[in-house]
Amino acid sequence: MVVLAVAVFVTLSSCAVGCSGNMNSTELKLRSVKNQPAAFFKDMTRPQCEQTTLQQQDALTQVNMESLKQKRDAGTNLFYYGTSAEEEYEQPFSEEDTRRRSDPCFHYTVLDQAWRATNTSTKLTMCDRRYKWKGWYRLFFKGQSIQMPERCVPVNKCSTHAPLWLAGRHPRIRDGIVTRQVCGHWKKKCCAFRSTPIKVKKCRGNYYVYQFTKPSSCDLAYCADINTLVCGRCRRNQSCVSRDKINWRCKTRKVPSRKVHFFASYPGQLTGKVNRIKYSKVLVNVGRAYSRSTGTFRAPVKGIYQFFFSTQTANTNKKTDLWLVVNSYWVAVSHTAFSRPSSVGSLSTYMTFLRKGSRVYVTHNCGKSWANAASMTITFGGSLLVQMK
Repeated sequence: MVVLAVAVFVTLSSCAVGCSGNMNSTELKLRSVKNQPAAFFKDMTRPQCEQTTLQQQDALTQVNMESLKQKRDAGTNLFYYGTSAEEEYEQPFSEEDTRRRSDPCFHYTVLDQAWRATNTSTKLTMCDRRYKWKGWYRLFFKGQSIQMPERCVPVNKCSTHAPLWLAGRHPRIRDGIVTRQVCGHWKKKCCAFRSTPIKVKKCRGNYYVYQFTKPSSCDLAYCADINTLVCGRCRRNQSCVSRDKINWRCKTRKVPSRKVHFFASYPGQLTGKVNRIKYSKVLVNVGRAYSRSTGTFRAPVKGIYQFFFSTQTANTNKKTDLWLVVNSYWVAVSHTAFSRPSSVGSLSTYMTFLRKGSRVYVTHNCGKSWANAASMTITFGGSLLVQMK
């Protein structure tokens, strides 16, 4: 019994040291339960260690979250948006993480200041030259996404004397990051002040981020167009448009229909296993989705496709198999097997749903297929039947 007590004491002591527990409290508990069986001690020490470890993790998380809160700019409603400290601690780095870390659409400061709205006056004269601009910003108005005006703003609006507006249209997503001129309205001149240019990027979700810079003088301030509040409610398949830059609306984007057809042949003989047949004689390739150099068809859009592949077998007591491969899965076979010398043609078809970027090719798994430069016996083709959003 003395040996058992010593073993238990060592176990509890290691837990206390490893988990930063209290040695004195552990010794007191040991004296009160020293007559218990060994299984009891094992079950008792496990939750103590686990609880202490969880407390350490909670403390570490609290430190990380406190560090995140320090990024707030007191009094100006500037908040950092991006991956939280807890997420940064738990999630491993990946190629997607690296891309997001360099993309301002995922790392910006929220600029939610009601005085910037184009319908406010100069009760408080503001000047953005006093701010230390750093990084990218996204404009909000009382919690709703908004964007800069693309037209001249009247004098003494946006709580400043010369309101700053974007002298040019906002970019499209495919434009990436662009540089735009910024103008300040003063004394009946819409561009009386040509301030320092800024950078702008459109993000998925119908919002923009801006890399604001210090204006050329005071009193100038960046404006937020109150008329663009509707743009924050547009869906993914919509864009926010306006003819007069005053009345904005969400417009559904039309997906252009694609025509995809291809037909190719292999002008020679195939024997045994050929991992990917490169049909080098291409007769039709509408949409340019088939590559003769790789023998692979790559779906340009999401939709329903139909494929066909054929061969002319020339075997004696052997089978010949051709397989259609979709995204590394063997999905359809063209099979022939004869017990005597013969030459037989075989054609197989397959219809399936494919996402954009799916890859399709044909493999010659075994046997012998015959063709020459003039024949069309070893072929591969397909068409897009229905395009989907």
